[in-house]
Amino acid sequence: MCGLAGILQPNPQQYQIGDLQRMTDAIAHRGPDGSDHWRSNDGTVLLGHRRLKILDLSEQSKQPLHFQDRYTIVHNGEIYNYLELRQTLSQKGYTFRTTGDTEVITAAYDHWKKDCVEHFDGMFAFAIWDEKEQSLFVARDRFGEKPFYYSLQEQTFLFASEIKAFWALGIEKEPDRHMAFQYLTLGYVDDPIQPDKTFFRHIQKLPAAHTLTYSAIYRSARIERYWDIDLHQKASDLSDAAAQLRFRELLQTSITRRLRSDVPIACSLSGGLDSSTLASLISEQLDQPLHTFTAIFPGFEKSEEEAARVIAQRINAKAEMIELSDNDVLSVAVECLQQQDEPVGSSSVFAQYAVYRAIARSGMRVVIDGQGADETLAGYIRYYHWYWQELYRQRKLKSSQEILFTTALDTHPIFTWKHKLAAFFPDAAASQRKREYRQAARNDQELNDSFRKEHLNQLHHVLPEHPGLNGALYFNTCTHGLEELLRYADRNAMHVGLETRLPFLSHELVEFIFSLPSNMKIRQGWRKWILRQSMENRLPRTIAWNPQKIGYETPQVKWMQQPDMQAAIQASRKILVDQQILSPGVLQQPIRPTDILQAQQKDWRYFSLAQLFD
Repeated sequence: MCGLAGILQPNPQQYQIGDLQRMTDAIAHRGPDGSDHWRSNDGTVLLGHRRLKILDLSEQSKQPLHFQDRYTIVHNGEIYNYLELRQTLSQKGYTFRTTGDTEVITAAYDHWKKDCVEHFDGMFAFAIWDEKEQSLFVARDRFGEKPFYYSLQEQTFLFASEIKAFWALGIEKEPDRHMAFQYLTLGYVDDPIQPDKTFFRHIQKLPAAHTLTYSAIYRSARIERYWDIDLHQKASDLSDAAAQLRFRELLQTSITRRLRSDVPIACSLSGGLDSSTLASLISEQLDQPLHTFTAIFPGFEKSEEEAARVIAQRINAKAEMIELSDNDVLSVAVECLQQQDEPVGSSSVFAQYAVYRAIARSGMRVVIDGQGADETLAGYIRYYHWYWQELYRQRKLKSSQEILFTTALDTHPIFTWKHKLAAFFPDAAASQRKREYRQAARNDQELNDSFRKEHLNQLHHVLPEHPGLNGALYFNTCTHGLEELLRYADRNAMHVGLETRLPFLSHELVEFIFSLPSNMKIRQGWRKWILRQSMENRLPRTIAWNPQKIGYETPQVKWMQQPDMQAAIQASRKILVDQQILSPGVLQQPIRPTDILQAQQKDWRYFSLAQLFD
């Protein structure tokens, strides 16, 4: 887990090693264990790296790493199946001088060229300079766990792990005002139609599951998708028992690979189903007590502290409870937002940052976390509607039996005539939703008139393209939703020199989950049915079969009532008024404390967006 930066330039005098070092210094937090820089003989290629030592702690694995006097690589992330790949490549005649995973990447690229990424189980963003071909090969992992940003400045190609590295080089910091408009009106922190966009003009990101090949000869880039989920692949002939067995096998394999480390590993434990599952399965593979960390909010009705304590005691974990006090919220929020570079969706990001900071301060370098399970296994309440529409369309809703089961679990979903109509006319329903969002934006009196008129016609609310539950899960996993959470986790962890590993995002596990029928994910009202069934003998029933989804909720209303936070929100409003994004009338409005799950999060969005203009 590291930070990388690079410059490919036609004029060797344009940028020097000192310029590259400023870029890597800006992201030094990603690699506190050392840095190195490399310049090609002709000065047209500059590669820099900040190192966080996780695998092969020797200096042999420092980067930029050279291979066969032809390739030079900078890599951020982990290839979890590197041991298996090393054995395969050794049998094909490759020799290795390191024991880490980065050298395996270069050998795999030499052998399979761009298809090497199809062999990797991991989270990664890497760039390989091929001296012979005079080209740069870049790849990003399937779900977007690791970041890769780039900028084309005339004929010069710049890249880095975080946006702030470009400011260190002197690139103009120009916020994208249309992205700001979509964030304020829709809550989008990315653009699902243009996944390469960021909140800054001139700065782009390589989409997840894509490669980029940049030719230094032709000064051109080619971007290609190398992986996708096949929604037509089905495993419907599997019995419940066989499906559960295969699910457990794949999850266990994913965990085993993600425990490969030359430094200690901790686990983030919320007390919910996902993190409790991981903590339980990890503890079975360790020969010493697992170190767990939990965010707690004493007095908050949705705190999962008690459940986390139950699991920690059950697995004999060394448990630490991290409290983010009301007095610390503002300082943590500002520090977190500065590190994120782009706006965030809610205050849960700040709580995650506080936990990761505590983990790093304890001396740990790696943390296992549970992101990805909700999006692949239907963990959110909103997925009921997609499932019910699928059943209704197939005439399998059985007189609302599934709805009755769900109502009995007290999860409070509804299924109205509008949802039934949408089941048969999804395009019409999507158009109606878009009209509703556009009308809400048109009527928002807090937006500056000119700002609203300039961007309203380009407002695009996006819904899943594929029908049914799997279509909704695919949308949140691969198009819009999951990558937002992965960005938060990466920046929060890397700011304190911590690596996050996510066992639920093994692509083999995800592909298997998507091949299962919908009733393996939601059954008789239970979301994540196959996960609950698989873990019911390993977890207390109060956790394995708890129908409520807390989802890292924070006492946001209370936090927003703090005087210093209210002053900061008001100052943020003033910044956005000065930027002609908000109307001056907003300054007369009282601050509106909102629960984290409320649709309208205006003041949180103002507070977050204003950081772009500081």
